[in-house]
Amino acid sequence: MTETDRIARAYQELEARAGARWSLANRGNQSILNERRRVFRRLLERAGWLPLGDRRVIEVGSGTGWELAQMVELGGKPARLVGVDLLPDRVATARRDYPEIEFHHANAEKLDFPDASFDLVMAFTIFSSILERAMAQNVASEIARVLKPGGGLLWYDVRYDSVSNPNVKAVPRSRVKELFPGLSGELETVTLLPPLARRLGPATPLAYPVLAALPPLRSHLIGLLRKPR
Repeated sequence: MTETDRIARAYQELEARAGARWSLANRGNQSILNERRRVFRRLLERAGWLPLGDRRVIEVGSGTGWELAQMVELGGKPARLVGVDLLPDRVATARRDYPEIEFHHANAEKLDFPDASFDLVMAFTIFSSILERAMAQNVASEIARVLKPGGGLLWYDVRYDSVSNPNVKAVPRSRVKELFPGLSGELETVTLLPPLARRLGPATPLAYPVLAALPPLRSHLIGLLRKPR
């Protein structure tokens, strides 16, 4: 089995048994999403990139397109947004739900775009799913290639291995630097451990910010990594 086959099978199996795990009816999931979006906005505001306007944005591993479509709320123009995903069924769903956005079915080891095509690249929980180091480096190299000088990589991924899913491996700061030696920027910890956050129930509004303030309980790294001009 190739690494691309393994990744596709892992996602299919995960979705088949996910149930309501990611449902936004769960208050913990709502808090995770809201916190992440607040940090993204802060990072982009600090860079002076809001509203996004005519900036061209690509999401690698765009799934069903929801995260990419949220860039419209930050001033992005749908015609300037592009998504790429390995799974054809996800691409089909994204094209159906967001017909004004461009989506491609492709392996991100080979992005069919010229050098320096995008102002912003989004990579959310993608590299933790790529276990083969060579493939991860290929994807990282393509991201760096299509990123414009002065552009940025909006990063969000896990810093802990998954206890329940052997197909998810931590991507610590040292590994991010190894993957993107030409990019610079700070990564910060964010997101209360999801299995804990989802169990907070009615106490979520009070308990989530208190628990998320404890660094060991924050499961992900987030940041905007910049390419030199």
